[in-house]
Amino acid sequence: MSRGCSWSPARAVGSARHDLRKARRVTIMKIGIIGAGNIGGNLTRRLTALGHDVSVANSRGPQTLTALAEETGATPVPVEEAARGAEIVVVTVPLKRVPDLPSGVLDGATDGFAVIDTGNYHPQRDGRIAGIEDEGRTESRWTEGRLGHPVVKAFNGTYAQDILDRHRPAGAPDRQALPVAGDDAAAKAKVRALIDELGFDTVDSGGIDDSWRQQPGTPVYGLRAGLESVTEALAKASPERPADFRG
Repeated sequence: MSRGCSWSPARAVGSARHDLRKARRVTIMKIGIIGAGNIGGNLTRRLTALGHDVSVANSRGPQTLTALAEETGATPVPVEEAARGAEIVVVTVPLKRVPDLPSGVLDGATDGFAVIDTGNYHPQRDGRIAGIEDEGRTESRWTEGRLGHPVVKAFNGTYAQDILDRHRPAGAPDRQALPVAGDDAAAKAKVRALIDELGFDTVDSGGIDDSWRQQPGTPVYGLRAGLESVTEALAKASPERPADFRG
């Protein structure tokens, strides 16, 4: 795995401020969410509240999502249909479940769609994944290999309840910042604009091979702080996986 130095704190802060100025126009989008747990459910709540057209799926079938659909107005669908027509697809399932997603799960999405990966590797839950531990891939690099499509890593260190409770308008002194990693500049910009609309600043944490900076056990993971503190935490991260997160 590359441990390259393409990311720098100064570049991250400058990029965040520049992109936030550009990302003020709100466009209603079709968004697919695969996984209706804590993160997926609360993203469904917030995104529908903002007026987006949300389709949501889980492994147990759309009939189990009736209450969430009634609460939010989202459309419950089978996993195979979640990405149809979507400009952004959120994959928010345990890592061990990623290989179980149906073949072609992203088929039918619009041209240029972005995939958000919220996942984290927890060996105690997911079992030992050799591609991560032995081959040195970041968690999101492993995930995109299974999905067959580039991903943007975001929300992986965010408390689910914060999505509902801690959003703030742009410029608020207590606005929280989230790290975002990805190789596709256009996809990353689309995701960062959506996060801005959700009420959070973002810090560009580099490419997917740099996304170890925001994996579990790093200083930024679970950090509730603004741009400067998040950028500093990313700079302090070590590529060595903590013992608690090794299988």
